[in-house]
Amino acid sequence: MSEDDLKSLEKEVKKNKRLAAEQAGVLHDLIEDRLPDAYGELMAVAQATYDACKAWDEANKKLLAASQQAA
Repeated sequence: MSEDDLKSLEKEVKKNKRLAAEQAGVLHDLIEDRLPDAYGELMAVAQATYDACKAWDEANKKLLAASQQAA
C-alpha cells in the first residue's frame, strides 16, 4: 500500500471519529437534557450513534491492517 493510500485511510479514520464524537454528543444531549419527554427519539439517535461508531471502527481496522502490511 502506498503512502498516499495510508494517508487517505488516516483521513477517513479521523473523519469517522469526528462524526462518531458528534453523534455521541447528540445522544448525550438527548439523555441529559430531553429525556424522558423525548423518549421517542432515543432509538433513532442511538442507532445513528452506533452506526457512526461502527463506521469509525471499520475504518480504523482497515488502517491498522494496512499499517501492519506496510511495516
